[in-house]
Amino acid sequence: MLTREVGERAGPKPEVYLSEIPIGSKVSIIIDPATHRGSPHRRYHGKIGEIVEKRGRGYIVAVKVGSKRKLLSLLPEHIRPFIQG
Repeated sequence: MLTREVGERAGPKPEVYLSEIPIGSKVSIIIDPATHRGSPHRRYHGKIGEIVEKRGRGYIVAVKVGSKRKLLSLLPEHIRPFIQG
């Protein structure tokens, strides 16, 4: 789960930091193992959440776990826009 392919040991690409994710959009939580800072617990890897707010350079993501709604503070390298299909 937290490994990368051979040759992909560098950190995230600059496009990750330059792209702006709008509030209210759906995102999938994919942990980037090259960056430990701002990463969620591994139980949230692969979950779908919704952007609630932008705080500093990170995002607050609401994830539904069972009947509860959890708020996670994540950096942009750990989230990707959710494409349904």
